[in-house]
Amino acid sequence: MEIREKGSEFLKEELHKAQKELKLKDEECERLSKVREQLEQELEELTASLFEEAHKMVREANMKQAASEKQLKEARGKIDMLQAEVTALKTLVITSTPASPNRELHPQLLSPTKAGPRKGHLRHKSTSSAPCPAVCPAAGHALAPDKEGREVDATLFAEFQAWRESPSLDKTCPFLERVYREDVGPCLDFTMQELSALVRAAVEDNTLTIEPVASQTLPSVKVAAVECGRTNGFRAPIDTAFRGWSFGTPGMKLTKLPCPPRVSTCALSGLACACRHRIRLGDSKSHYYISPSSRARITAVCNFFTYIRYIQQGLVRQDAEPMFWEITRLRKEMSLAKLGFFPQEA
Repeated sequence: MEIREKGSEFLKEELHKAQKELKLKDEECERLSKVREQLEQELEELTASLFEEAHKMVREANMKQAASEKQLKEARGKIDMLQAEVTALKTLVITSTPASPNRELHPQLLSPTKAGPRKGHLRHKSTSSAPCPAVCPAAGHALAPDKEGREVDATLFAEFQAWRESPSLDKTCPFLERVYREDVGPCLDFTMQELSALVRAAVEDNTLTIEPVASQTLPSVKVAAVECGRTNGFRAPIDTAFRGWSFGTPGMKLTKLPCPPRVSTCALSGLACACRHRIRLGDSKSHYYISPSSRARITAVCNFFTYIRYIQQGLVRQDAEPMFWEITRLRKEMSLAKLGFFPQEA
């Protein structure tokens, strides 16, 4: 009995010890399971963060690429525009530099043989019989009529001189306010008031484009032709489509007639006429067909703004009076255009 009791106690102790070890192992397994779950969660979060960061980097790279392409396109457009303006400037503006002065603009540089008469004696006119030249109050020098019979208006010249000291496109200055009131406004005052306002804003912002329109092809016309050479000797009619062809005497060759210009409604005046040009405002893809008269009015105003922009940028190297006469000529073109006079090639 004692041996059995001792064996039973020993087994109970071993069982208790085994249960205790098993409990410790269960706790260790549970702790390891929690660590594994935590690691898996951190791995998932890290993977999601990496994917999100990668998508963000790709999106930013695409945006930067699009912005760079847009800037490159704008830069190329500005380069083309500047090259065109420089080419136009070379043909329109007479330059005068210290290294190569323009002798027509500076008579004092002419040689005595060219400045005075070659034959006879100089005749000094009396100051009492000479006409009194107009004096510009702003410039302080005389403005006498030139050889072409032109005479500078003192008020207009004074306003131009004041604007020329600090040129800008501000409409409130007296010089531009007068030009807007007398020329630009009436020249761009079309029947369609809403579109006229948009055109005026585009001209002021230098974002208006005028494009030529291709000639419209004549529609197909069915004509009856004859075919010879059948076995029975009879002639059979055949329908053939011709475009813009003129049929002359039988046996002669066909001649093609020129296609007439596109006839549509002018978007500015509302009149039906041959619209050979169309305009586009800014970056808009919409086009508006315009008549030759409307195109001449817009072109006259654009020429004026182009010249005063050249003056503002310091590209015109002339004295005040030649610049004033060039502006007067451009104002004359605007006046003629708004009255309906325009060249035939317009």
